[in-house]
Amino acid sequence: MRRYISGLIGAVLVAGFLPARGTVAPPPEADTLRSPLYVYTEGIKRLHVRADSAGARERFRRVVELEPEYAPAWYELAVLEAPADPAKAAELALKACELDTSNRFYLSLYAQSLVMDRRIDRALAAYRRLIRLENRNPDNYRMAALLAQSAGRADEALAVLDSAETMFGRNSHLNAIKRHILIEGGRYEQALDEARAMVDAVPYEADGHQALGEIYLMTGSDSLGLVSLNRALEIDSTHIGTLVSLADYYNRRREYDPYFAVSRRIFENPDLPLVEKVRIYKRYTGDLRFYREFHTQIGMLARTLAMLYPKEPTVVELYADHLIATGNVEQAGELYKMRLGDRPPRLDYYQMVIDVESYLQRPDSADRYLARAIELFPDRADLYIRRGHLAGGMQRDYDRAESYYRRGLELAGSDSLRSAVWGFVGDLYQQRSQGDYASAEEAFARRENGSGTWRKWIRRCYAAYDRALRYDRDNVSVLNNYAYFLSLEGRDLNRALEMSGRAVELTDNNPTYLDTHAWVLFKLGRLDEAKRYLQQAVAFDGRKSPELLIHYGDVLAALGEKFMAETYWKKALENGYDPKEVELRIQRLKNPEQP
Repeated sequence: MRRYISGLIGAVLVAGFLPARGTVAPPPEADTLRSPLYVYTEGIKRLHVRADSAGARERFRRVVELEPEYAPAWYELAVLEAPADPAKAAELALKACELDTSNRFYLSLYAQSLVMDRRIDRALAAYRRLIRLENRNPDNYRMAALLAQSAGRADEALAVLDSAETMFGRNSHLNAIKRHILIEGGRYEQALDEARAMVDAVPYEADGHQALGEIYLMTGSDSLGLVSLNRALEIDSTHIGTLVSLADYYNRRREYDPYFAVSRRIFENPDLPLVEKVRIYKRYTGDLRFYREFHTQIGMLARTLAMLYPKEPTVVELYADHLIATGNVEQAGELYKMRLGDRPPRLDYYQMVIDVESYLQRPDSADRYLARAIELFPDRADLYIRRGHLAGGMQRDYDRAESYYRRGLELAGSDSLRSAVWGFVGDLYQQRSQGDYASAEEAFARRENGSGTWRKWIRRCYAAYDRALRYDRDNVSVLNNYAYFLSLEGRDLNRALEMSGRAVELTDNNPTYLDTHAWVLFKLGRLDEAKRYLQQAVAFDGRKSPELLIHYGDVLAALGEKFMAETYWKKALENGYDPKEVELRIQRLKNPEQP
């Protein structure tokens, strides 16, 4: 059928576009234009020459309207429907089969469409017919066997495969299916016989020895299994199936030295796709206990991938992650620096270098890489925001930090991002108000409300927070910080309570936000509520924040629980709180009259 169509296309092209020299081709007669053959030919041209499937479909439909018994048109319609609608394709292919019962192409498409539509019994019947029609095609036997097995008829599947073996001799693909069916049915001795027969038939192919080895291992004959697997590797030292079988065997027995040795051979094997190697590697690192115990061997595998695929982003990332996880942060940074020259440039590589340099307390170096990243990606708001964080946080250059935040605002593409940046600007102003004091609490406690510089920056801080909340009223960071600074000032406490309550409502037991809400309650004199929220905060705070512990002690002291108050203040001291402040609180607790 396909050769006929190709020949037909050639005939059409010659007849349609190469008129005899010196003559003009006469226009087709009206009856010819209406004939099914002419319209069908036009459909073939549309489909195979112009790649116009819609135009071809329209013409094939016209053919079956003109002549409902025109089988080739039904077939072509089925071909066009098969990718998107296998049920419709099966219906159309069946029509073609009914009109031409001896055409194997029509029947094959019908059978395939039934498989895609998951109509197993009807597909199996179609493949039985195909075997009778075309008994020299092993693929028909394969599909019939698989469908019979899928339908739960293992004996029928085995009978089909026996027929194929009689017709073709031993075929490795069909024999593999047969062994699988036998193993699935628990018929291990028969599976062993089949594997041995396959090895005898083709003794110099690794597949057969691997299959025999796997069945020996399944049946507990480990020594025979290893002999067969090693024989497969003698034939083909890179045989991926055998290497995987050996790795699985050593893994089950927890023999990890040979397991990782075989794993390395698997990773070095070019026949295994990188995506599969990465999947195996992530399985090793997914179990943290296993990763911690065997991080050296897993690191060897990561290095193997890095040497084989030095430019693959997935490999660069997994090797860098391993270096970071094992404490080699600087090496991870150097790895990313080596890839900064890749083209096209990758933003994530620059971001990782910047992260590493910041972590290693190298603000000037981080700033240089940020500048290079901005040259390459000038429209990225996040890069300017990061540069603002760096300038304000590590370099204490507040003017430059604000200029970067302002540029980030110009590039921000969403209200949520604009809200976040205005929050950062507000935090920056608060830092400026704090001056040389160690904490916001100390700055608020020791500066008079009338202090001009302090008041200027706090006012600007609150104005920036207001702008942030206009863009996103649920910006939890801003809600929390705004509420906390108001509570330290002791003003607008009801508004502060509303904001801190909203921050707690929007998050899941965040100890910082619980602490702020409790502190606002404390300032309002609602001590029992403050204690309850601080109890939650302390319970959820894995870092044992000294500020949180100090606050809890303050609330307990206000409630008259002096012993527990002193206990928590001392815990705050152990975790790094200012010793003078702790001592002052303890003295006041013992001598209430002391100013």
